[in-house]
Amino acid sequence: MDMETLFQLTDTSVKMGIGAVIAALCAWGIMRRQNNSQFDVQRENRRLQILEDVSSQVGMVSHSFAKYSSLVVESVQFGDRWPVARRQELEAVNTELVNEFRKLADAEARLLMLGEKNLERTLRLYGARIAVYRKQVYVGRQDISPEEISSLKAAIHQVREQFYDMLSRKYDRLLANA
Repeated sequence: MDMETLFQLTDTSVKMGIGAVIAALCAWGIMRRQNNSQFDVQRENRRLQILEDVSSQVGMVSHSFAKYSSLVVESVQFGDRWPVARRQELEAVNTELVNEFRKLADAEARLLMLGEKNLERTLRLYGARIAVYRKQVYVGRQDISPEEISSLKAAIHQVREQFYDMLSRKYDRLLANA
């Protein structure tokens, strides 16, 4: 083999090797970027799922509270004439509401875990307003007016709407990024 052929073979081999190294580096960079992007998408999807779960938990509390509220208002309106069966139904709904409040505490913890302090504070305020309502409107209380009851319920609904507005904005931002 003469020198020129050997030089051409070596030159071609070196060029192919450099090309292979460049191709490998490019493939590695692309794969790394895709993995990071997939991780970000998975993280955002997980955050979306947690926010959906929180929304569902708050919805369950709202439903239980609506049942509780209607029964308690009925008891205040009827006073001593309120049937025993309805009183037992209220006790069952009250137990349900207490169980849903445990889930509400879980939702607050999840929001804190995500770093959503404003959402958590608003949710805590929502729970506190429900607790105030339960202390003010109860079976056997006759000295509370329907206007006072409506005012307490309006405050609860206002905080609930505020929470869902904030949650919706956060959810929309996450969807836009996903």
